[in-house]
Amino acid sequence: MIEATSAGAILFRDTRGRREYLLLKSRPGDWEFPKGGVEGGEELQQTAIREVREEAGISDFRLLDGFREDYDYVFEASGDTIHKTVHLFVARSHEASAELSEEHRDMQWRDYDQAINTITQDGPREILEDAHEFIDENFEG
Repeated sequence: MIEATSAGAILFRDTRGRREYLLLKSRPGDWEFPKGGVEGGEELQQTAIREVREEAGISDFRLLDGFREDYDYVFEASGDTIHKTVHLFVARSHEASAELSEEHRDMQWRDYDQAINTITQDGPREILEDAHEFIDENFEG
């Protein structure tokens, strides 16, 4: 089994007093957060920042200290079995819009209830629940 590591961010913005989270629709059809593989000697936070920029076209954001959660899954690719661990951070966007990359089919900003009901995998959905609570407790407004 091949071990793989990815990192990404649960990106949120506040629009007209409403918090929204950015979701991307992958080519296979899963709704997820911006994330991707660690390259070279990157730290996990560096990967998360790079992936948000590449996959969402957003550069004016910052990772918030104190939150990192992981989930993992196994999949098949080119005849290999891959065990992937994904590390998610929380990031606040200061940009109003995002730009769809070629890696994804769609993107949407969703409020919490919509996001929870849109995300297609249990791991990211559970982490969004924790991230939403973390933001409420630490970064209101």
